[in-house]
Amino acid sequence: MKTYNFRIVVEPDEDFDGRPAGWHSYCPALERQGVSTWGGNEDEALENIHEVVRLVIESMIEQGEHIPEEPPDQVEVSVESRVAVTV
Repeated sequence: MKTYNFRIVVEPDEDFDGRPAGWHSYCPALERQGVSTWGGNEDEALENIHEVVRLVIESMIEQGEHIPEEPPDQVEVSVESRVAVTV
C-alpha cells in the first residue's frame, strides 16, 4: 500500500468585475483529470478539493489508470502509513 500526498493550491477567486467571489482550489498534479473546485470560503474550498482528489483517485484505481507520483514538488509517495495535519 502507498500513501500519496498531493500538493494543492487554494486561492481567492474573483468575478469578472474583480469582486471577491469565493475561493478556487486545485491539485496541479491532477489537473489533467480535472481536479479543481471552489468554495464560499477557504475552509470550504479545502474540504471540497480533498473530496475531489479522493473521488478522482478512487476512479483512477477502478479504471486501472496510473496515479501520478511526480513531479516531486507536487506529489510525495510513501510506502508507510502517514497522517497529514494542516494548521
